[in-house]
Amino acid sequence: MFNNILDVKGIKVGQVEDNKGLTGCTVIICEKGAVCGVDVRGSAPGTRETDLLNPINLVDKVHAVVLSGGSAFGLESTCGVMKYLEERNIGFDVGVTKVPIVVGAVLFDLHLGDYRARPNFNMGYKACELSSDNILKQGNYGAGCGATVGKFRGIDYSMKGGVGSYSICLDNGLVVSAIVAVNPFGDVYENGNIIAGALDDDKRLFINTFEAMKRGLTCKDFSIQNTTIGAIVTNAKLNKNECTKISQMAHDGYARAINPIHTMLDGDTIFTLATGEIEADVNVVGTLAVQVMEKSIINGVKNAQSVLDIPCYKDFFQY
Repeated sequence: MFNNILDVKGIKVGQVEDNKGLTGCTVIICEKGAVCGVDVRGSAPGTRETDLLNPINLVDKVHAVVLSGGSAFGLESTCGVMKYLEERNIGFDVGVTKVPIVVGAVLFDLHLGDYRARPNFNMGYKACELSSDNILKQGNYGAGCGATVGKFRGIDYSMKGGVGSYSICLDNGLVVSAIVAVNPFGDVYENGNIIAGALDDDKRLFINTFEAMKRGLTCKDFSIQNTTIGAIVTNAKLNKNECTKISQMAHDGYARAINPIHTMLDGDTIFTLATGEIEADVNVVGTLAVQVMEKSIINGVKNAQSVLDIPCYKDFFQY
C-alpha cells in the first residue's frame, strides 16, 4: 500500500505548481470512468459540472476531478484536462466523439505570490501528462502550492497548508482513500490540539480562532481567501446517490480537523469517486471516509513547507 489515494487501482494523480506565482492544480484521473457524487458545504464555492452529479441527471461517471488554485480563474485548468483525455479517446460516447466528463473545484490563493499566475489550460494539460499511479507528493504541490491555514487575522498571521492524502484498506479488499487541498479560514487540529492556524503578533503562539470569535473579536481581513477542496476515492460499488451520501459524511472529516469550518468565507467541497470493484455497505464506506479525510487534512499540513513569511507545521513541531 502507498497509504494514499493511489491505493485504489485505476487511479492516477498529476500535479503541477508555479512556485513563483504560488498556485497549482491537482488532477485525479480515472480513465475507465468512476461513479461520482459531490457535496458542497461552504458558502463561497467555485466549481465545475457539479449539477451533472445530481443523482436525477443522466451521466453517472466522470473521468477526472480537478482541484485547483487560482480562485474562479483556476477553472480554466479543467479545459486542459478535457483536451488531454479527448486526445486519448477517453470520455462519454456521443457518437461523433467522446466527451470527457471533468468536474472540479477551486480554492482562493491569489493573495500569495503573483496573483496574475493562475492554473490555466496548459497547466491542466501538463498535470495530466505527469500523472502517475505510483507517485504522489504531499504538501506544497498541485492545488496545495499556495494553500494557507488560519486566516482570522489575515494572511500575514496564517500558516502554510498543502495537499494531503490517506487511505484505509480492509481485509476484504475494500479501499477508501482521500485527497485534499487544505486552505481553510479556520485552524487545523489533531487529537483536539491545534497544529496550524492563526498566529499572535510574534508568530509564536496560536490565538485559537474559535475562542477569539467567542470573545467577540472580529476578523482582521474579512474576505473570501479560503476553501478546502478534496475527494474521496474508493473501489466500492456505489451509485450516484450513495456517492453523494459519502461526500456528505466525509465533511465530518473536515469538521474533525478544522474549526471553524463551512463558514461564509469557505467554499468547502468534497467529491466521491467509486470505481466499482468491491461490494460494500455505504455506511461502512462513509464512516471510513470521515477518518481518511481527517487524516488527509493533517497530512497536508504536516507535509507543508514554509513560503515567504508564512510558517509551516515543521517550524513549530518535530515531524
